[in-house]
Formats: sequence, C-alpha cells, structure tokens
Amino acid sequence: MGKEKIHISIVVIGHVDSGKSTTTGHLIYKLGGIDKRVIERFEKEAAEMNKRSFKYAWVLDKLKAERERGITIDIALWKFETTKYYCTVIDAPGHRDFIKNMITGTSQADCAVLIIDSTTGGFEAGISKDGQTREHALLAFTLGVKQMICCCNKMDATTPKYSKARYDEIVKEVSSYLKKVGYNPDKIPFVPISGFEGDNMIERSTNLDWYKGPTLLEALDQINEPKRPSDKPLRLPLQDVYKIGGIGTVPVGRVETGVIKPGMVVTFGPTGLTTEVKSVEMHHGSPGGTPW
Repeated sequence: MGKEKIHISIVVIGHVDSGKSTTTGHLIYKLGGIDKRVIERFEKEAAEMNKRSFKYAWVLDKLKAERERGITIDIALWKFETTKYYCTVIDAPGHRDFIKNMITGTSQADCAVLIIDSTTGGFEAGISKDGQTREHALLAFTLGVKQMICCCNKMDATTPKYSKARYDEIVKEVSSYLKKVGYNPDKIPFVPISGFEGDNMIERSTNLDWYKGPTLLEALDQINEPKRPSDKPLRLPLQDVYKIGGIGTVPVGRVETGVIKPGMVVTFGPTGLTTEVKSVEMHHGSPGGTPW
C-alpha cells in the first residue's frame, strides 16, 4: 500500500483578466478533476457561442452555474491530484467587489497561486497602486497564507512571444513587492506559463527552454506539507450556515484544530448550544474521521 496522499487547499489569486479561470480550468482539465464528457459538452457550447478562446474558463463558469442550481456556495471548489497531494482549488474572483469572497477563500488556503498577466499593459495594470496583484498578495500574507507560487501567465502573448527579458522584468518587480509584504521571494517559484496553450503547466515547454525551474505541477508538489494540529480540541470557525429542506441545518467552515466525525457532540460558541454531528461532507465527498 502506498502512502495516502495529503489534502491541501490552493487559492488562485490575481488581477481581473490575468487568466485565473483559464489556468485553473486547464490544470483541472489535464489532471482529471472533471469528467471528460462534461468537458466535451462545455467545449461544444463554448464553440457554438464563439467563445472557443475561453474554453477552459468556460468550463469553470459552466460548473459554477450548474452548481448554483443546488446549494449556492460563493467560492467554487474543484479538485485535482498531483504526485504528492490531493489539491482543492478555491477560485477567488479578481474584481474589487469580490474582495469579501476573496478574504473568505484565502483564509482557508495552504498555498496561494498568484497569476500575473505578463502582457504589455496587463502586468502594469495589475501591479499598479490600485491593481489586484498587489492587493491579493497583501491579503494572502495578512490572512496567514505563507506559501506562494507565482505564475507569469500569457507568455505566448508577450512581445516577442515567450520573452525572457519580460519574464525577468516581472520577477524583479514582483519579488521587490512581495518582500515588502513579508514574503521571502527566494522561496517563491516564478513559473512562466501559458494557461491557455498549456506551456509549463504540466510538462516542460520547448517555447520556454531558457527557463530551468519547475513547471506549475512540480511547484505544487514542492509545497511544504501543512501541519494539522489534530491532537488539539476541535475548533471549526463557521463561514456560513445553510438550511436545506429534508436535511436540516448545515454549518460550513474549515477544521482548524482537532477532528470532526459523525456521532460527536459539539458545542457552538458563544451560546453554548450543543448538538450531535449527523454527517460530515467535504468538497462533495464524505471523509472518515480525518482532521480536515
């Protein structure tokens, strides 16, 4: 029996239109997080609506819409596997209006993947004083997400294409900002990618043969294993509560310490109300008594 893979949560952050949904969709598409027939159906619909260039982002948008027919959860969750980890992706929107959702999503994550638009004008907009590249990086650090991977995206659309000079310029400027925020840029991989074309996502790209660092998949496998204090008393900060007909009251949150499993009697603060846990659902699955 091989060693059981560890669960980690990843939040995908970055400026609006930096390619977060496309990159996330491509990753999940390649690593088997979505049923192939679902992908084919969505691709066909995207093509019919002349949105072929958005096919990966379209997959995520369609999944969101379909999921919303059931319980509406603002932060969409998707899963994929690396060699070492079971990864859950928390997709955090880039628009300023969604900062509240972003905060909720980020505070659940073990690692942030910062997507940077490498195109002329795109990078400058994100790193500007009002850009979300800065804001999201600061939020991630402030909310305790101490591990980060930076993806210099849209390398297929730089001038010239796959430009090492542009990559070096971005790494220098973003590193300088991340250092001010509190991160150690020497410990952050900067992976040049194309979320749409797939360069350096899973396999090393010949278009970027000047780059000797890890692919995005390899960088995810290099994330330090998070420590889960399962030996301590149960603490589960509530993010939301749903009332579902035929099921009852469903509190939603992340287990920060301890273990939760069906049959346990738990107490809610500050009221002191006690109740029994009937079932535990995790990212559309049912775990055992796992500290997660």
